[in-house]
Amino acid sequence: MTTTVPPVPPEGPIPDPAGRVGLPPGTRPPDSRFVNDDLLPVPVAERRWTTYNFAALWVGMAHNIPSWLLASGLVALGMDWKQAVFTIALANVIVLAPMLLTGHAGPRYGIPFPVLARASFGLRGANLPAMIRAGVACAWFGIQTWIGGQGIFVLLGKIFGGWAEASEIGGQPWTLWLCFVLFWVLELAIIYRGMEALRRFENWAAPFVIVGALVLLVWIAVKAGGFGPLLDQPSELGWGADFWPVFFPSLMGMIAFWSTLSLNIPDFTRFGAGQRAQVWGQTLGLPTTMTLFALLSVFVTSGSQAVYGAAIWDPVELAAKTDNVFGLLFALVTVLVATISVNIAANVVSPAYDLANLAPKLITFRTGALITGVVGVVIMPWKLTETPELYIFTWLGVVGGLLGTVAGILIADYWLVRRTVLDLPGLYTPGGPYWYTAGWNLRAVAAFAVGGVLAVGGSHSAPGKGPFPEDGLIPFLRPLADYGWAVGLAASLLLYLALMTGRARRAPAA
Repeated sequence: MTTTVPPVPPEGPIPDPAGRVGLPPGTRPPDSRFVNDDLLPVPVAERRWTTYNFAALWVGMAHNIPSWLLASGLVALGMDWKQAVFTIALANVIVLAPMLLTGHAGPRYGIPFPVLARASFGLRGANLPAMIRAGVACAWFGIQTWIGGQGIFVLLGKIFGGWAEASEIGGQPWTLWLCFVLFWVLELAIIYRGMEALRRFENWAAPFVIVGALVLLVWIAVKAGGFGPLLDQPSELGWGADFWPVFFPSLMGMIAFWSTLSLNIPDFTRFGAGQRAQVWGQTLGLPTTMTLFALLSVFVTSGSQAVYGAAIWDPVELAAKTDNVFGLLFALVTVLVATISVNIAANVVSPAYDLANLAPKLITFRTGALITGVVGVVIMPWKLTETPELYIFTWLGVVGGLLGTVAGILIADYWLVRRTVLDLPGLYTPGGPYWYTAGWNLRAVAAFAVGGVLAVGGSHSAPGKGPFPEDGLIPFLRPLADYGWAVGLAASLLLYLALMTGRARRAPAA
């Protein structure tokens, strides 16, 4: 006997006393072109992530090698440690605002980022921001996986010896490629088990990584008998005219580090027990953790300068200095857990949903995760971290400008145009309130195009330091390039709001 899944009844979604909205049990939108099980709203009863779950998610994501190296990148550009930590702290306070604003739709409607984007870009147009976000995530996945593989390679080389002298393939020892592949497989095996497995992993990974970082601090402090001269090192820039031209693009780069999550945070908050859990969890987890981690990075590096006569900013390189096998194994496990924690949560979950949104009938969340893993390796994005200029100004700056533009449209649509009221079945229904012009909201596309050009059109590089002309791609926009994320967000928000005024229809109250 076969059963027919009934369509969504005319009375529509059912809210609960906490303001969360869900589809009635046993129902789903009938058109499979725009829905699969991974894109459907999370049932209200299954939204149970707590404040601790969200805080642990951020602790696990923030404690990783690239975020440890952020302070070193800023110091390499001429800042002292106080300026570097201040820049990182301010950036994470700023990026928290769009994180909370876009995250609101998650607990309320149980929908992921690409489905939320349908309200502003249209059912088909949502693939535009989703693919931009997915492409960025694939690149970050490759960067993090390569860094994690290098960490395993260095630490195992200290334990077993001779690894670095192995025969080379493609310019690298085959043992390094082996570490990279094994690490890659381990990451995908965890995410393949689904979001509940990720929640459990983050719950214990977060405190473990904190302990690992503190152990490193205690170890270097004991060896140094205190901290070295790095804390007394004066800024090469001062606080005057030389500082601000470096500060503002650096600030935008630091914002861009987590601007990816400011878009797809609904992928996680959709599992939240309520708004309080996601707001407090993110507020306690993101800016505090990133600031403390930057301070920890500076203190440990300062101690390394006192012990070894030179600042060692890479925690893997520093941990490899010990000859204690237990210490090396502990460092190895810490690097593994820290890198897996951030890479899966920040760089696999989003493109998995984004790719599923592209072709719901063919691509599930798990299939999207596997595609992300393959693309992340094929495009070899680790080359973007070769210099601080390329990493902070080019990669993070351009990415931040584009993602800020998308965030401006999402915030304008959800908060200012619709006042947080969405037609939940309409997000899956062709011809419904979010169909616009053949599935595309051309006003959102126009706002994205204008905001994107203003944000990144003036991108420029110092001679020999990057891929852009010294005068900028569009010379008269060059002054805006140092503020790309803020320019993109503000320009797209205001233009979208202007274009939609008087034309948008508020969805009926849920």
